[in-house]
Amino acid sequence: MTGPATNGSITNRIGANGERLSELVRLATAGSVDDGKSTLIGRLLYDSKQIFEDQLEHVERVSSERGDGHVNLALLTDGLRAEREQGITIDVAYRYFQTPRRKFIIADTPGHEQYTRNMVTGASTADLALVLVDARNGVVDQSRRHAFIASLLRIPHLVVAINKMDLIEWDEAVYERISSEFSDWAARLDISDITFVPISALHGDNVVDRSTRMEWYQGAPLLYHLEHVHVASDRNLQDPRFPVQWVIRPQTDEHHDYRAYAGQVASGVFRVGDEVTVQPSGRTTRIAGIDGYDGDRDEAFPPLSVSLRLEDQVDVSRGDVICRTHNHPTPTREIEAMVCWMSDRPLRPGGRYRIKHTSRTALAKIEELRYRLDVNSTQRDERAAGLELNEIGRVALRLSAPLLVDEYRRNRVTGSFILIEESTNDTVGAGMILDAEE
Repeated sequence: MTGPATNGSITNRIGANGERLSELVRLATAGSVDDGKSTLIGRLLYDSKQIFEDQLEHVERVSSERGDGHVNLALLTDGLRAEREQGITIDVAYRYFQTPRRKFIIADTPGHEQYTRNMVTGASTADLALVLVDARNGVVDQSRRHAFIASLLRIPHLVVAINKMDLIEWDEAVYERISSEFSDWAARLDISDITFVPISALHGDNVVDRSTRMEWYQGAPLLYHLEHVHVASDRNLQDPRFPVQWVIRPQTDEHHDYRAYAGQVASGVFRVGDEVTVQPSGRTTRIAGIDGYDGDRDEAFPPLSVSLRLEDQVDVSRGDVICRTHNHPTPTREIEAMVCWMSDRPLRPGGRYRIKHTSRTALAKIEELRYRLDVNSTQRDERAAGLELNEIGRVALRLSAPLLVDEYRRNRVTGSFILIEESTNDTVGAGMILDAEE
């Protein structure tokens, strides 16, 4: 593969200890069909010099064959043949790019209502949601729907990119009207940070560089905002949670005394010497060492994957959670949760599934469907008999064995789970814990 289509290169800043200092930000795009999500991502990749020469040549050739009349940057993200033929995004496409300041993982999610489950999947780990609005159409049901789902998933930052400003002659009044209408809707939701940017993804206005055709807009271009939005404080550093994924015992003569517990830090900060408790056993010990991919560490924080060594030989298994002595998740067999249904076979009260929560699994029974939620109007249907594909509702679950959980609003890792159909091993639901009884 040839190098990027640029004479320069983008490098990471390196700290004194050799660690990369560029920060990782995950963002999810959303919007109605043909609002230009894929084109915008293609523009970000193109203008930030992240496209390889052979990729650009391929896109130019396909654009010409299709008779697009321009280099169709949406082809960089619409990777499925069905997507290219229909001109819409069907599956979640993950793209990576970086600037000198940050690294980004973009989830390009579908805009159509029938792919709500795909958006929930792509946005579940996002730090920021990027909702596109077609300036010609204004705020539509799908715009409201995506803002509501971003709120439900507790994505801390929302950017509304009002796209295709070139098709309305760069009209400031239209931008102001759409911004006001969207803000009125967002005021009903749990969204604390919202930013509006007028753009033209096709021509690149206000995407990477400031537009000279919208001088009335005094804000920053989209990429500048993405590079500078403050995401570090969004992570929960107050509640140390370390779900154990694997017990490491090499069983060799050289390492016969080595025993460590591998996993990813879900929240909080763990330091060598900290007193910790292993749940559900309740055994207390201290951290003797922290092993990372690059050697010993003094501390670990989310989302690092590390191995913890403990001072005492306590019983620790996969699915246990290492936490602080007086700050631990709730052990529970009863859960109240919002569930997005992802299966053609509907959810019905009494249904039985396997639940996977962090690294622990159990059996789960749907005790009751409290209500089905209309995400377009936020109205609750308490008479609903079940949840169909892409529908969202509140359910009560009873578990066969205790899980160690937190409320989703406090911890997006230990507050979420998936439901699995045992007969097919298919993931049929994604849940966000609202309440748990100890």
